[in-house]
Amino acid sequence: MLPFAATLQLVVGQASEKGRKLQNEDAIGIRIPSGIPLMSKGVVSVISDGVSTAEGGAHASAISVSNFLADYYSTPETWSVQTSSTKVLTALNRWLYGLGQDYRDARRGFVCTFSALVFKSCSVHMLHVGDSRIYRFRQSELLQLSHDHSANISSSNQYLTRALGMDVKLDVDYKILSVEVGDLYLMTTDGVHDQFTEFEIHQELSEFCQSYPQLTDDLCEQFCQSLIRKAFDSGSRDNLSAQLLSVSQLPKQAIDDVYHCLSRQPFPPPLSEGMKLDGYQVTHIIHQSQRSQVYRVVNEHGQVFCMKTPSVNYLDDAAYIERFMLESWTGQRINSAHVVKVVEQQKTKSALYYLTEFLSGISLAEWLTQHKKAPVEDVLLLLKQIELGIRAFHRRETLHQDLKPDNIFITREGVVKIIDFGSCYIKGIAEISSPLARDRILGTADYTAPEVMFGYQADGRADLFSLAVIAFEMLAGELPFKGKLERCRNRQDYLRLEYVSVHKLNPMVPEWIDLALKKALNIEPNLRQADTCELIHQLTTASLNRNAKHFVPLINRNPVRFWQITSIVLFLALMASLLI
Repeated sequence: MLPFAATLQLVVGQASEKGRKLQNEDAIGIRIPSGIPLMSKGVVSVISDGVSTAEGGAHASAISVSNFLADYYSTPETWSVQTSSTKVLTALNRWLYGLGQDYRDARRGFVCTFSALVFKSCSVHMLHVGDSRIYRFRQSELLQLSHDHSANISSSNQYLTRALGMDVKLDVDYKILSVEVGDLYLMTTDGVHDQFTEFEIHQELSEFCQSYPQLTDDLCEQFCQSLIRKAFDSGSRDNLSAQLLSVSQLPKQAIDDVYHCLSRQPFPPPLSEGMKLDGYQVTHIIHQSQRSQVYRVVNEHGQVFCMKTPSVNYLDDAAYIERFMLESWTGQRINSAHVVKVVEQQKTKSALYYLTEFLSGISLAEWLTQHKKAPVEDVLLLLKQIELGIRAFHRRETLHQDLKPDNIFITREGVVKIIDFGSCYIKGIAEISSPLARDRILGTADYTAPEVMFGYQADGRADLFSLAVIAFEMLAGELPFKGKLERCRNRQDYLRLEYVSVHKLNPMVPEWIDLALKKALNIEPNLRQADTCELIHQLTTASLNRNAKHFVPLINRNPVRFWQITSIVLFLALMASLLI
């Protein structure tokens, strides 16, 4: 489970009427989950208005609301709100656009507006396309958060410039805003807000809050119905829909509350061979450090596992306990043949620990001591497997952040597996607020990218840098930059680093591999390859990088020859001018 106890609470209400139209082409929906989905995904409110001139408008709005509410919560828990929502919305847009292409008459497409709010932790994420609206009412001030994607044809006619299903490419407005207790969020379709001025909407919300200091779901629904009724009475000829959401509690806790939640399971004592914990008998102590212990254990059925337990040195460290609990949570969500598998236990645990599959073999660190300057083909085979494991992390919007030979294991069958989840950065979890001072710099200096060491926001290119360090060490028999990465303390130290060619250290390494590693080890993330897949492609594809070498200017390759040729050309030009 996730090591969080605080909850987000909202009071909500919504209403939708067809008004003077024959059918209601609007669609609305609010989903408030409980438990882990509430923390990892949040509360979602969606409103959509089917475009009347498109015959499939009503169907489009219904599809967009129902499918978004279902598919968003089906995305991985490790994904951020932005990644989850935009991927779902992009797929919906392509689907609606494809349905619209089935009609010969383009006016009969599946087109609708789409506006959504995702409340997660102490933030709200807004997605908007079309002319539905989102307002925020905070401390008696009204602010329109959305922008109408429409253009005026005349004083009485408008047309949408952006909508869901209108084009194969979707351009969505996306914002992240902080949330405060007492905030009101009003979402409406144009059949409602076109009948009011901004001042009138402000007045409606002010009177509502003054009349009902303590809001309930029923009161919010009554407000939406009242607003719709007034818009209808004002002459609205469109469908009418409104949603009202009030933030009643944010997941902010005192650190003592968080520690109480995290410390529900006791730390197990240091174990020795022969001791048992929850039916698992320790047969061997694999690793002990100041931060954790790893044991080889066997259950009553003879199955062998690795058991990792926290160190009693951190018994009162809430941030450490949170990170330890996240290790197993993360491992259960990374599914790859090249990442160690975390075992999901059916029985209730009596203490804080987790199990992984037991691996027979050696670490990459041990392999390096046995294979100094290994054959390039062997190194590339191992690197390809490491990259597949890294890619599995990145697909879940998770950075490993501590890739090094000690955290890479080679089984007896030759399968490479990434182990240890203790330094992972999970974007979806990072969005959840916490009073704990979370560590940002958790990797090993010799293998960690500069942006991680500085505590900057990193992406997959940080793990790419670490992979390049490992590749360099495997090929050269030593660390890049003469092993000076560990001594860098500021940006100037990193800028003073000089890349030493891996080809010079090991002439058996082709120059195209040297060029690829030099690029991957650039101090600036933007100057590296785009991702680990591109790096592996360059390491294993000779032609692309071999040709790059030929673009070195002549003045750099042979300065003397360059100036000789330049002098001859200038002399001939001078003689020609004299003859003329």
